[in-house]
Amino acid sequence: MHGTIMVFFVLTASLSGTFANVLIPLQLGARDMASPLMNALSYWFFALSGIIMFASLFLPTGAASAGWTIYPPLSALPQTSPGSGDGMSLWLISMVLFVVSTLMGGLNYVSTILNMRTKGMSLFRMPLTIWALFFTAIIGILSFPVCFWCSFINFDRTLGTSFYLSNIVIGGVAQPYAGGSPILFQHLFWFLGHPEVYIVILPAMGMVSEILAVHARKPIFGYKAMIFSILGITILGFIVWAHHMFMAGINPFLGSVFTLLHY
Repeated sequence: MHGTIMVFFVLTASLSGTFANVLIPLQLGARDMASPLMNALSYWFFALSGIIMFASLFLPTGAASAGWTIYPPLSALPQTSPGSGDGMSLWLISMVLFVVSTLMGGLNYVSTILNMRTKGMSLFRMPLTIWALFFTAIIGILSFPVCFWCSFINFDRTLGTSFYLSNIVIGGVAQPYAGGSPILFQHLFWFLGHPEVYIVILPAMGMVSEILAVHARKPIFGYKAMIFSILGITILGFIVWAHHMFMAGINPFLGSVFTLLHY
């Protein structure tokens, strides 16, 4: 719960949520975001998501306790531990709402940056903060929908499906799960989880670049190089996710490819 709340509800929501809403219209000369209604819906979906997540802390059986990566089978079988029960269900529902909030916010940021810049504000005149928030929004739009597939754990939990379960034995009794793959879940989770690192850090990088330049009273050195480096981070963030999975039994050749891309 600590990992979930800090990574998603504090770092993601504060940097690419709060600061994006404040800085994008201010630094682009726009009167408001492209869609104020979508902006409001994004906020209320986030608020509802947070309420559900924090409410799970007060359940008699406790909040989700399958780790912030919620790997199956611990997260997919309610009977494995008290923290795999209702707390886990609320965790999954909360994260689906969080994904909806992130998608609406990200689409709004991209639309505002591309369409609502003031007269004379070309793309290559935008502050690096805006560039960082722009690429952060793109990362969120492309990676967070994968979390919907992760939420299929709920179907394994309630409908008896086998998306992420196979050959499960509990107390010497074989369970009726076959054909699923917990490794598939790990791929889906880290396809979101690795870009999430850059969703957290890129806005901070952009803001630090601008703050240092302003207080040093010097123009930013290598402005276009910085933009393309942020673009490179965005691309690389999507193609190295499996370096989190080297101990999970992935193909050694693919593991070496991910290693090379990582370095």
